[in-house]
Parts: sequence; C-alpha cells; structure tokens
Amino acid sequence: MADKPNTSKKKTKRRSVAEGHAHVHASYNNTIITITEPNGDVIAQASAGSAGFRGARKATPYAAQIAAEKAVEKAKVHGLERVHVYVKGVGSGREQSMRGISASQIEILSISDLTQMPHNGCRKKKTRRT
Repeated sequence: MADKPNTSKKKTKRRSVAEGHAHVHASYNNTIITITEPNGDVIAQASAGSAGFRGARKATPYAAQIAAEKAVEKAKVHGLERVHVYVKGVGSGREQSMRGISASQIEILSISDLTQMPHNGCRKKKTRRT
C-alpha cells in the first residue's frame, strides 16, 4: 500500500497582537480599512463593499463606520487593544471610520494623515473644451 501524501493544510499559528496599525484608505467611491501588526503583516481587512454596501452607498460615512467596526471585530480575535491610525485619501469616510474604531472599545494612540499632495511635479492635462 502506497503512502498517501499529506494533503491536510498547515495550521497557522494564532497571533497575539496587543498594539497594531489601522490603515484607512478613503476614496470617493469606497473606504478600505486594513489592520496590521507593527511590522506590517495584515491581521484583518474590511471595506464598505465587503460590509454589504453597493453602488453610491459605499461612499457614505455610515458605510465607512460599519466597515471599520467589522475590521476591528476581526482583529479583536488576535487580542488587539490599541492602534495607531493612518488615514489616506479624500473620501467622506475619513473621520467616521475613526469613530467606528473607537466605538469598538479600541484605544486610538495616534492619528496620522498620509494623503499624498502634489508638489507641482507633472504638468496637468489641458482643460476640455466642449
């Protein structure tokens, strides 16, 4: 009788992370929240689209709050208690997503805005005439 190859999945070890980083990317159409370990490994991720919102409702502040709460609930399994928040983008879910994080009994240690700003690099496209 031939030996069967080991087809069982490798068990991932359970991480215990007390402090992490919450990256909020708020675009005009969606809000994506990613919670990572301090070294950058992703613990949990949620977006307004994955929270059940579709179309124009994805861009609302309420959808961003629900997405933030979902991401925090996934991360709490790993023992998350404190986060540093990094906000990027110009969408309407910027502030409301931070309220969603703090509403889930997670302590916010710092808030940083990483929104990219042009320093007058490339020339803009010429305006469209109709």
